[in-house]
Amino acid sequence: VFEGEKRFDMVIRLQKELRTDMSDIKNLYVPLPNGSKVPLSEVATVTLKNAPSQVSREDGKRRIFVGFNVRGRDVESVVKEIQSLLAQKLKLPSGYYTTYGGQFENLQAAKKRLSVAVPVALLLIIVLLYFTFNSIKQSLLIFTAIPLAAIGGVFALLIRGMPFSISAGIGFIALFGVAVLNGIVLISQFNFLKQVGVTDIYERVRQGTLVRLRPVILTASVASLGFLPMALSTSAGAEVQKPLATVVIGGLITATILTLIVLPVLYILFSGEGKKRKMKTTTITNLVIFFITAVFLFTNSSFAQLVPTNRETKPITLQNALNTASQNNLQLKSANLSVQQQSALQRTAFDVPRTEITMQQDAADGGGQGNSIGIVQPFALPAVYKNQAKLLQQQTLLTQKERSIVQFDVTRKVRLAYINFQYSYERIKLLNSLDSIYRKFKERAELRQQVGETSNLEKYTAQNKFYEIQLLIKQAKIDMRTSELLLQQLLNTKETLQPVDTTLVKVPLDFTFDTTLSSHPQRALYQQQLNVANAELQLEKSKRLPDFNVGYFHQFLIKGFDPAKITREYTPNTRIGGFQIGTNIPLFFGAQRARINAAKINTTLVQAQVETAISGLQTQ
Repeated sequence: VFEGEKRFDMVIRLQKELRTDMSDIKNLYVPLPNGSKVPLSEVATVTLKNAPSQVSREDGKRRIFVGFNVRGRDVESVVKEIQSLLAQKLKLPSGYYTTYGGQFENLQAAKKRLSVAVPVALLLIIVLLYFTFNSIKQSLLIFTAIPLAAIGGVFALLIRGMPFSISAGIGFIALFGVAVLNGIVLISQFNFLKQVGVTDIYERVRQGTLVRLRPVILTASVASLGFLPMALSTSAGAEVQKPLATVVIGGLITATILTLIVLPVLYILFSGEGKKRKMKTTTITNLVIFFITAVFLFTNSSFAQLVPTNRETKPITLQNALNTASQNNLQLKSANLSVQQQSALQRTAFDVPRTEITMQQDAADGGGQGNSIGIVQPFALPAVYKNQAKLLQQQTLLTQKERSIVQFDVTRKVRLAYINFQYSYERIKLLNSLDSIYRKFKERAELRQQVGETSNLEKYTAQNKFYEIQLLIKQAKIDMRTSELLLQQLLNTKETLQPVDTTLVKVPLDFTFDTTLSSHPQRALYQQQLNVANAELQLEKSKRLPDFNVGYFHQFLIKGFDPAKITREYTPNTRIGGFQIGTNIPLFFGAQRARINAAKINTTLVQAQVETAISGLQTQ
């Protein structure tokens, strides 16, 4: 649109149905002064152009910003590395410049505030200590708890792999206050004992440390336990909470231990009262040096434990893996124990009731003539024992079927885990060879760009391919480690494994199968469950039969005996033996009938479950 010498761009937004196609815009009619119309394509070129959707400005200047997140490193070192790289490789035109904002800008502002807040806090601590004890010597003595606490905070951050941040700096300020509090508790007790008449400084330190041991530990424990949930937090805000809590907990551990050992020693050294007992002072000093050395050694050993060592690898083939799994797999061991347990129970089929032994004395003749001893053994009919043996046999077969299922499942899992392990291992070898190729490709592309033979596009393409291969290598290593862990679990071993079968073989796929599943082990298991239910039903039916018992008794006649009132003469000590046969008839068998009905229902239920399972197996 022209207004004199001025010219303005016209922007028109059509309705949605009029801007679905480029031809709709080309065919728009432009009215002429004489009343006729011509298509827009006759007087204008209609094309698609890329343009910024929004131009950001700040202080009257255009701004382009690039945002990114930092993981595994601190923001300040990343920005410094970016600054050095941009200073070397980025040549900006005149009028262009770069600034750094976001978390880095907040970090710089917070560091400026901390550079004022920390000295002010330390100055206030030393001033308050002086007002409390009215002694510069004791104030400085208690102030030594601050560097002792800082040691633990720094080591805690180092052990957990956390960079120094603003939240960690705030944690150091909180830590200094609690650490100084422990020193105040200890030195105050020493001064109190001195006032009550304990003149021997060694006895004063011994008694004071003994009395204040519990309060000092309690003060540190309360603060440490209070910050423990923050140190283990994984929810939103954990990146701020964890450094603060880590500094406080780690600093309190070293501050508490060193305060109880170093502070009493320094109190003796700087009090001027222990010169006559140099031997004890030297002993305590050596103890402190030994303790600090032990702390550093323990720290170094802890770091050594964090560094993974190269363990010896054990080459293994698929067949070796299957053989090892059949011997060491925990699932198979449990299944074998179940079979052994059920086999041992088969000996309980012939379960004879307890034998009854009786001694009887005839009270009618005063116990003088008739004394007898008897033995009775009850039995069930042979059909009951036979059905019990069948039931136990069917239960043993059931556990054997279950063991076969476990064997099949473990074998399948071992094969799959080994194939995945082998595939990942070979994939890493292939990616490593590609890595060397693309590394050279990247170096050549960067060199060609530096000498001006190509543009940045070829260099960036080579770099992207190289970094893509690096990422694929990391992912392949993770996949291989996952497969190795699964294989170690199946083999029940902790050894580092390495596949021997390095040649990848295509796994054949056989889609021919029996639709009736007659030979499928799962179908055999379901059928065996039905056999167990039928055996239980037959056993309950056989329990309706009567039991019988067989007995034998022996009677001793000591004096004259005339049971039929017939004059008979027996020799003293005559013995009379006899036997008995009896039966137990179940006249009331309502409860047994209910058990039989329940067994019938269970058989029908198992039959339905078997049919449902087989149908689902066929569908699967």
